[in-house]
Amino acid sequence: MPNMTFSLPEELHKEMKAHPEIKWAEVARSAIRTQLGRLNVYDRLLGSSRLTPSDAVQVGREIRRSASRRSK
Repeated sequence: MPNMTFSLPEELHKEMKAHPEIKWAEVARSAIRTQLGRLNVYDRLLGSSRLTPSDAVQVGREIRRSASRRSK
């Protein structure tokens, strides 16, 4: 199994050390697995899309404007 090394803020590391009963490597693996699952869904949904990134930004702006008007 490949290894991954990353840095944590000191405060976060102190909090983690306060809970040695937790298998933090498994927590990290689970979070990575979850995020990859979401990305795979997005890839399948958008794989055949003809929208360009700028089109997607424009649609997002229109949705925000519409939601803002509805909330007033």
